[in-house]
Amino acid sequence: MELDKAIKTRHSSRRFKTKSPEWRDILKAIDAARLAPLAGNIQTIKFILVSDEDKIQQIADACQQDFVGTVSYIVVFCTSPKQCERAYDKRALKYCLQQAGAAIENFLLKITDLGLSACWVGAFNDEQIKKILKIPEEVIVEAVFPVGYEMPKVSKQRLKPSLDECIFFDEWKNKYMKAIKKPEGL
Repeated sequence: MELDKAIKTRHSSRRFKTKSPEWRDILKAIDAARLAPLAGNIQTIKFILVSDEDKIQQIADACQQDFVGTVSYIVVFCTSPKQCERAYDKRALKYCLQQAGAAIENFLLKITDLGLSACWVGAFNDEQIKKILKIPEEVIVEAVFPVGYEMPKVSKQRLKPSLDECIFFDEWKNKYMKAIKKPEGL
């Protein structure tokens, strides 16, 4: 799929078919996430591919969202910030969050490219997720992604804001770009 098409068509799905996707395709999306930019080339993002039905149901309970439990696979994104903290001290958490966001976007675009769907779930009980998946205390659970084939849509996709609604030039709230002067001699 063309990148622009993936960007424009990517959306969160909360209704999935019972057909299970190929787990190797999900690994392709995780691999795309792994290739996101890294502060100081320090890999802080870790992934857990969950296929155990009981754990999937427990994760859905921890998210308090039933649709999370309707898939065959869930991908949990985690950040292990310790090495980044040694390199960047107080800015490490900010860098870890930025890296997680970049990895998540790569993942979601590749999921779309592969004809799959996912939903970015950020509301969950951290302690429950850590207990279910035996994640160490110092590791941050960033997000949970149920992955599958989307059921046909019942409603239209929500419109995103236009570029005019979210861009400023040179300073906050400035909606107009200054004319660019051509260098002399051109």
